Amino acid sequence: MILGRNRNDSAVLDACVLAPMPLCDTLLRCAEEPALFNGLWSHETLEELRRTLVKFGFSIAQAERRVSSMQAAFPEACVQVTSSFLNAVPEIPDPGDRHVVAAAMQQGARTIVTFNLRHFPQPALGPLGILVQSPDAFLVENFALNPGRMLEVLDAQASGIGRTRAEVLLRLKTGVPKFAKMVSDW
Repeated sequence: MILGRNRNDSAVLDACVLAPMPLCDTLLRCAEEPALFNGLWSHETLEELRRTLVKFGFSIAQAERRVSSMQAAFPEACVQVTSSFLNAVPEIPDPGDRHVVAAAMQQGARTIVTFNLRHFPQPALGPLGILVQSPDAFLVENFALNPGRMLEVLDAQASGIGRTRAEVLLRLKTGVPKFAKMVSDW
C-alpha cells in the first residue's frame, strides 16, 4: 500500500478495469475533481477497450460512444506513448501490454490498475517506481485515505443511474469484493 496518495498521483487504468461499466464509472468518477487520483490510459488501451466492448456484445456505435465520452470527459488522460518509452519497458509476460507500462513511465504514474496482475510483475516494475494493483486493492486504499470523498463518488454514481449506494455496491461486488464490503460495513 502506498501511504500518502494525493490527488496529483497518477494511475494508469488498464482496459480490463475500464470494460465493466460499474467499475469504470467508479474509477472515472474518482478521477473527476476533486480527484482522488489522475486517471491515465494509452491510445492502445482505448483501442483494446473498443474491441473488448464489442466482444461483450455492445455494438460498434455503443463502444465508440463510450470511448468518445471518456475522451471528452478526460481530454488529458490519453497518453501518446513514444517509441523511446516503449523500448525502455522491461521484459514483461505479455509484450502486448508494454504500452500500459510505457504510459506509466512516460507520465510518471505511481500505479497501474489492472485485473491482470501476472502481466505486470512487481519485480520488473518495482525498480521503475511503479506499483501494480488490482482495482479492489486500489479502491480499498483510496477509501481508507479519503472515505468522505469516496462515499460522495458512490452516491453520485448511484444518483446518476437512479439507484442507491447499496445497489451500486452490489454491482461492484463481483469485481471489487473487498472494497464493496468495506464500504458496506462503514
